[in-house]
Amino acid sequence: MTPSHSTAADEGFVSLFRVQARAAPERVYARFDGTPLSFGALQRRSDAFAATLASRGIGRGERVAVMLRNSADALAVMFGLAKAGAVWVPVNARQRGEGLRYILEHAAPRLVIAEADLVPVIRDSGAALGATPLLARDGAGGDDSAAPRAAETALEPMLAPGAAFASTPPRPEDIAAIMYTSGTTGRPKGVLVTHRMLRLAGEGAALVSAARDGDVLFVWEPLYHIGGAQLILLPLLRDVSLAFVERFSASRFWEQVRDCGATQIHYLGGILQMLLKQPPGPRDRDHGVRIAWGGGCPAEIWTEFERRFGVVIRECYGMTEASSFTTCNDSGVVGAVGRPLPWLSVAVLDEAGTPVAPGERGEIVVRAVSPGALTPGYYRDPEATAAALRDGALHTGDLGSFDAEGNLRFHGRLKDCVRCKGENVSAWEVEHVAAGHPAVEDCAMIGVAAEIGESDIKLFVRPKPGMHIDPAALSQWLGARLAPYQNPRYIAIVEAFERTPSQRIMKHRLSTRLDDAWDRLRS
Repeated sequence: MTPSHSTAADEGFVSLFRVQARAAPERVYARFDGTPLSFGALQRRSDAFAATLASRGIGRGERVAVMLRNSADALAVMFGLAKAGAVWVPVNARQRGEGLRYILEHAAPRLVIAEADLVPVIRDSGAALGATPLLARDGAGGDDSAAPRAAETALEPMLAPGAAFASTPPRPEDIAAIMYTSGTTGRPKGVLVTHRMLRLAGEGAALVSAARDGDVLFVWEPLYHIGGAQLILLPLLRDVSLAFVERFSASRFWEQVRDCGATQIHYLGGILQMLLKQPPGPRDRDHGVRIAWGGGCPAEIWTEFERRFGVVIRECYGMTEASSFTTCNDSGVVGAVGRPLPWLSVAVLDEAGTPVAPGERGEIVVRAVSPGALTPGYYRDPEATAAALRDGALHTGDLGSFDAEGNLRFHGRLKDCVRCKGENVSAWEVEHVAAGHPAVEDCAMIGVAAEIGESDIKLFVRPKPGMHIDPAALSQWLGARLAPYQNPRYIAIVEAFERTPSQRIMKHRLSTRLDDAWDRLRS
């Protein structure tokens, strides 16, 4: 049932989905809080949506923005888009304000699909969508006040099974998705993800998670993030099923894992630390999980987590631009992210582009061993494409080193970006919004040590002459314009910034202390 790598490199995934659905229509693809979704049901519902797209003239290469939370409907929409050859543009359901406006206007979709309660958020963002139609998903048990208004059309009837959708599958090199990743010194960039890349993301997830037939993979990640999207392909590649829950809950995590019979759990950000902070109990090992896999396990808790919960940590490294997964640590070397997957190669280079010696740090640079494993570029951003893709290689902007055994180690980001709550937060994005406050003269954002996770956000603000800034009021103002994970925890008011001769703020001179700023969580 597991395809060879050569097959994965030559094909996408739509045909594979159809084969699986025909061969075993009653087989469970996923469960949502225990409710099963079969391959056959997903096939019929995604066919119906693909037919809807075709009837609206939305086909090959047409972009469709999707702002949905995890649900069976969200999966049917994604597969329907893939079958029709349309381009899936997943939008973070927590996004809002300026960031949401930019993504929607930059993607310029032919159609927008959103949860009904997020329709006002889209309207309030000020996105100039013109006559772009909007489909609203009310969802089971939705509040009547959130039901689609006259200006929107209900999504659910378009997923009602009808005639099978027959069309030639997209080519592997066709664009399947545009996934917006937080910018580092500018706007978010729309990574062009091909059908082949999504297939390889699934292959990578299968390898890193050590998935085997009969496994159940616990899914708390949103599908609009590559961390969740990469899992969509797993049931096509192994005889496994996905067990979705509404959201991550540290207090309920192991209970949910036991209830669904999960054998693998995925982690990002500070998930493992949060689980370790839960009170120890007699049922810590009373579960069927073999593997905890993902990115961001600190070396200092690696062994402690394995011993307490009786699982094996399998750490990886990757980027959306490189089919999600680049390396996998299957040797158990604590603190390492492992070796390259078969379709990629990795080098660590100095500023001159020369490989550094083992133990020395440099930029992680990735090349495709198999054609098509790297993104063809960023949507409507030739400058960013040229900067990242040079001489056929992806320059990640990440800092790494190889140990003596050839294992890659990750040392952080060279970019002006902070990893917070499992999300990359662009300093430029936060500063751009904060600078729009009427009392802010200038501002700068940095990452500081977090109690849980990689980093927290600290924002330094210089008031305009003669004006006063109340940090609590500013935080509330920012909260209405930024996603929750972008809203700074710490706000420090400063009289001036130290600057370089070119007038750039010297961020390395900014205080990383936590006791000299207003704290949103302790105020």
